[in-house]
Amino acid sequence: MINYTIENDLSAGEFKAVLVNSNLGTRRPVNDMARLEKMLEHGNLVVTARLNEKLIGVARALTDFSYCTYLSDLAVDENYQRNGVGTELIRQVKMAAPNAKLIILSAPAAISYYPKIGFSRHEYCFFLDDINNLK
Repeated sequence: MINYTIENDLSAGEFKAVLVNSNLGTRRPVNDMARLEKMLEHGNLVVTARLNEKLIGVARALTDFSYCTYLSDLAVDENYQRNGVGTELIRQVKMAAPNAKLIILSAPAAISYYPKIGFSRHEYCFFLDDINNLK
């Protein structure tokens, strides 16, 4: 049985392992432990999925628990994907902040996943990586 828990004290080592074992590791700073530690320190809602104590999935979010929740990382070990783990992690995040709108930026490989599980697409998203691009 898979256990889903809020685990805001997740170690950077376990977080790195699940990122690497999912397809998310290629787009996260997995070789920069200090940065992973900061990601966990400042993400105020971390939900984990464990099977017999083994971490198989994680959802890391930033939320005010009232208006918005940004689900910044959703990673499921490739050996456990397509079994509902990701969907249940999302459900647990939403249940922790039920009044907040849940927002996610999709990985390219997951574009078709989110509409299938009930997300609405929004065309007005913008981001800024480099402060020098701000005019």
